[in-house]
Amino acid sequence: MADDRIQQAMRNFISQWIQLRVYHEGVEPVFVRNKMAQLVCRVFLWDYPARWPEFFTNLLSSLSLGAPAVDAYLRILLAIHGDVADKDVPHTPKENERNTMLKDTIRERHVVDLVNSWYTILTNGYQGANEELTCLCLDVVGAYVAWIDIGLIANDRFVSILVQFLSMHSLREASCECIHEIVGKGMDPVSKVKLIQSLSEVLQSAGILGLSEVDDVDFCVKLAKLVNRMGIQLISCLEKLPKKGAENDQLLVKKELEGKVPLMLHFLGNEDDDVSQAVAEFAREYIQLLKQEPLMYSNQGKVSAQALLYIIINKYKYDESYLFDRQGEDEALFLEYRKTLKVLFDNVSQLDKEVTLSCMRSMICSALQNWRSLPFQDVEVALSFLYLLAEAIPGFHCSQMNGSGDTVPPMFEMLRLLISSGVSTYGHIAVTLQYFEAVVRYEKFFNQETQYIPEALVAFMDEDERGLRNPSPKVRSRVSYLLSRFIKSLRAHLLSYTEHILSRLEDLLALCPTENGLVHSSVLLSPDDQLYLFEATAVLIISEQFPADKKQLLMKGLLTPVMNKFESLAQQLPVERDEAKRSSIIECMNHAMAVTSRTSKAFSNYQTMKGCNCVSVYLDALQVFLQALDLPCEQGALQSGVRQFLHRLVVCLEEEVLPHVPTACDRLLRSPDVRSIQELIPLINQIVCKFKLSWVFQKEVVPFLQRIFLPLVKVIFGA
Repeated sequence: MADDRIQQAMRNFISQWIQLRVYHEGVEPVFVRNKMAQLVCRVFLWDYPARWPEFFTNLLSSLSLGAPAVDAYLRILLAIHGDVADKDVPHTPKENERNTMLKDTIRERHVVDLVNSWYTILTNGYQGANEELTCLCLDVVGAYVAWIDIGLIANDRFVSILVQFLSMHSLREASCECIHEIVGKGMDPVSKVKLIQSLSEVLQSAGILGLSEVDDVDFCVKLAKLVNRMGIQLISCLEKLPKKGAENDQLLVKKELEGKVPLMLHFLGNEDDDVSQAVAEFAREYIQLLKQEPLMYSNQGKVSAQALLYIIINKYKYDESYLFDRQGEDEALFLEYRKTLKVLFDNVSQLDKEVTLSCMRSMICSALQNWRSLPFQDVEVALSFLYLLAEAIPGFHCSQMNGSGDTVPPMFEMLRLLISSGVSTYGHIAVTLQYFEAVVRYEKFFNQETQYIPEALVAFMDEDERGLRNPSPKVRSRVSYLLSRFIKSLRAHLLSYTEHILSRLEDLLALCPTENGLVHSSVLLSPDDQLYLFEATAVLIISEQFPADKKQLLMKGLLTPVMNKFESLAQQLPVERDEAKRSSIIECMNHAMAVTSRTSKAFSNYQTMKGCNCVSVYLDALQVFLQALDLPCEQGALQSGVRQFLHRLVVCLEEEVLPHVPTACDRLLRSPDVRSIQELIPLINQIVCKFKLSWVFQKEVVPFLQRIFLPLVKVIFGA
């Protein structure tokens, strides 16, 4: 601990630093001023109040020196608040105890003097000559109001000057932020309501809180945040009031809250998304409250909920400047904002399903009937909300699908329009994507209305660039996945379309065409996209309607081109000297093994590979793939594809695969290293676990395991 002489020297240094700032001709950088304020704050934490009880007295006495001293004073106060009272800063229990003592001492001894100094600074003309000081002082007031007596700030003299600043362009944001902090002050519910009520009256009479448009977006965001806090605080007050014995107080809160709802709707519908986002929490909490207060909903709440729906629809639309092909930060922010709107939509839907459906039905049907004359934003938003209805009202689309009688259920009406209107030909990437998303979301519709399946398939696969042949890689990729889902869910209804589907997909299933060893740029689908299509076509082929011989024939037709391509590439690889071309060939060979493995996912315990007469197709494929392990190069990459295929065969086949295991494993271990052995062990373990009781396993595989993996076999069988 420093002695009295050193302590006094430090105090003199602080005093001299403030004085030097006054007489210094230049202006120090902000970071230097902030660092010095933090240094003074550290001294304060050590010495106040025991060793330097006059800290605030000395600090206040420096204000007469002028603007630089005032700047230092305010920055020191902000630094003290940050260390002592900022709830976002974590503290140890010992620090919390110290901070409580410091706040109590300040409140007891100095708070009145501090508040008076703030008022003097705010009224001393700095708002004209040095507006930075006024804004800094407003920051201090907003920070300290959280832990001092609210009556020192929420009074006529302070509020009047804050309102005055709200009409001054350079000060209004800081003033609004200060009022925002005043509203957030912790207090009992009744006092909080009266505070908000009095502030609202003053602000409305001054023309600050109104429904007129504000030209400054930044200030509009601040006002929206203020309204948001008022609304959230009022809802919190209502929840804290007792259910019985406080009826008058509840009426007061509800009346004040209902007065804020038009402001919330006004800001939520603002054309700037930042302004709208600022009141989203209030909107969400208000809807939650209406769920618990049926009387409030039956009065003003229903009208507000309907207005909220129309605002959500309008704000959900894409802006003209949105970049669909190369999304940047602005696009990412809008997509996040859309998630906020979806949460609001879900809440309104849960509040009143009938109102939501009526509103959506009108908007969606109108858009689908008139899509040719509408901008893409209106069409896309209609399709988006058709899609979102399934989530917003859980189980609702299922019940609508089961409608009976002469009345057409709303969901049927909208989905019939979706398919028959021709909106899939609109041509904009956003509309196209949302169309296919909606089609797949409501696959149950096609189970009942099978006459619409051909039109949907045409949209997916036709040559008119809607789906799989769309100019946009993003659309093609997503449609590949969605078509796979569509086929899986409706395979029972696709028997008569199977061969047509296979013929339409034939060129898209061609494996990575190469030109001089490199993948050609004309390829429409990525390797991952093709995986979905191969699986979907396999699902169609092995569907129960076909006889086993037909399934074998179709599966051969699907996989034979893959095998031929693989063999051709296997012949190219040893003679190719260009490294880039070799890498491309190996990637394509691995992809051939991957798509073959993926087709095996179509089989199940009900539709087995043996039952579908496809065992020979896959065992022949295994023999083709094993040839790659004889190549004198790139064994690591090729072994991975072979192992994955063997894993799938072990899952889908029974004892038929066992005679091929020793040969396959011998080839996989032809050039053994630690990695290849490690990656082979899971395959061996899978085989042993499935077949260890089989006599074929004992005959065909055990001798091989004893020869190669005897120690490992003992461990597995002994487990």
